[in-house]
Amino acid sequence: MELHQVQYGNKTIDFIVERKKVKNVNLNIKPDMTVEVSAAEDVPLSFIYEFVKKKSAWISKHVKSFECVLPEKQSEREYVSGESYKYLGKQYRLRVQKSEDEEVVKYFRGFIYVFVNDTDNVKKKAKLLDEWYREKARKTFQESLNKLFPLVEKYGVEKPSVDMKVMKARWGSALLDTNTILLNLNLIKASKYCIDYVILHELIHFKYNDHSDKFYNMLYSLMPDWEKRKAILDEEIVKEL
Repeated sequence: MELHQVQYGNKTIDFIVERKKVKNVNLNIKPDMTVEVSAAEDVPLSFIYEFVKKKSAWISKHVKSFECVLPEKQSEREYVSGESYKYLGKQYRLRVQKSEDEEVVKYFRGFIYVFVNDTDNVKKKAKLLDEWYREKARKTFQESLNKLFPLVEKYGVEKPSVDMKVMKARWGSALLDTNTILLNLNLIKASKYCIDYVILHELIHFKYNDHSDKFYNMLYSLMPDWEKRKAILDEEIVKEL
């Protein structure tokens, strides 16, 4: 990767350029606020510089949102009725209700309900929601794997298992030694359309453990719109991290 800079008013925007076999020039802001531009080898740097300059206002706005909004959002979580939570690409309002019996989380009609014995117990509400997200993620990720695996099976790929954990800077990783796809738990906040992209991306790594031409040729052939899915994931869902 190459490190570059452009001026936007009195600000300097640092960005890295990664050369990939992609049809378009793509710009993403990572969870750690790194600005990354991916482009094919034959795209001139002068074109990339102009591209970044035209996107400077958008970049500045979104980097600022990472610096200011996200930390506040995380620290302000009180798990009270009215808070907004994302699940499978949609926003749901939280409703906390007292329960004399089972403590459980359910979602329907645009709301996520937390039934809890003590509605003031923040740690308990957080634990219930975390467990609910993990249960839904485990089921959804496995269903996606089951659907997509036949696409790569004919290339000699052995079906991997799925594991998950919270990760700050990536959506997934192919662990070849254990034949496991490790997925970011926060991916459950994305639509199945985007989840499918991440899982197929990692599945192909069991055939080509790099980002070579062969890797991208296979990705394009199996999922021609993968760049659109990735853009939605990086530009919308990343705001929830």
